[in-house]
Amino acid sequence: MSAEEDQGGWQLTESDPGVFTYVRRRIPNFFLLMLAGCHSELLKSLGVPLVVDDLYSLDPVSLSEFQPLHAFVFLFKWVGSSAEPTAGRYEPDYPGFFAHQVVNNACATLAVMNAIGNIPGLPMSSQLSDLMNFTNGMDPQTRGMAITSSDWLREAHNTLSPPSAISLDGLGLPKTAEDAYHFIVYMPNMGCVYEFDGLKQYPINHGPYQESGEGWVAKAREVIEARIGTYPTGALEFSLLALHDDPIPSLQAHLVELQAAGRQSEAADLVVRLSTENSKRERWAFENSLRRHNYVGLIHALLLAMAKSGKLEAAKEGAKKTMHDRIQKRKEKGENAMDED
Repeated sequence: MSAEEDQGGWQLTESDPGVFTYVRRRIPNFFLLMLAGCHSELLKSLGVPLVVDDLYSLDPVSLSEFQPLHAFVFLFKWVGSSAEPTAGRYEPDYPGFFAHQVVNNACATLAVMNAIGNIPGLPMSSQLSDLMNFTNGMDPQTRGMAITSSDWLREAHNTLSPPSAISLDGLGLPKTAEDAYHFIVYMPNMGCVYEFDGLKQYPINHGPYQESGEGWVAKAREVIEARIGTYPTGALEFSLLALHDDPIPSLQAHLVELQAAGRQSEAADLVVRLSTENSKRERWAFENSLRRHNYVGLIHALLLAMAKSGKLEAAKEGAKKTMHDRIQKRKEKGENAMDED
């Protein structure tokens, strides 16, 4: 069975907000979805008026530009987990939307679904609305199976995957362990902050929050910072995203009002903000097109040119030395190392 068949046709994607709507810290190509450009493009394909942005800080000033803020999406290196939550408590009778992750490569899309399924009154495409309605009353496992069995959703997910031009299936090569990364969601519901993790049995309730001040964000910040505090100092194996309303429609409407009222100075400031948002989307679109591009032809042409110029052998030996040094460093750290071949 090929790797793709083993994952039910769900392809590995890269974590980037532009796919989810750029990983703030570039973690190797492991998932497509969910960070900004990737996740935002997925949300657009679902007909949902939301976008995702990278977060560099959880301070109130940094979060102010993303209001109204619906959820935090947390990406982290997965190293296994206990049956019981390390913080908060399971809520077996949670009445909202929660789906289990039943296919490995669908992690980011499942996180998106668990988030948007708990935002009341959220506009969405007819296909997504029908899927949501179809899964009403299902237990988390069955709901997860129904979602990952959706052909159109799988296709939307896979369009954000890099092309697999070369397959090593069937060659009998030894498999090496790779780092696994996982997406979960923190968001408010029914006066409490919830954690939605498709690999957990139930949603996790982290307790109530105060409506005054920052509201649910203050409680979520406390939970997330406690979790980040469990990582070694200086660790870069996680990233955080903000799921919020697409600001462009409201900015455009406000701009029209200001121009009609003759408040040109304020209107000029809004034009700058709109230009920034549009430039961000152009960058996301360009980066997503690079992810989809097949570079085999380019690589073949470069290798051919290097061979003709007599530089290929030296480059190959240099690459082998770099790989050898990298393997030795991993062995010194006690990590699993891939074969030098």
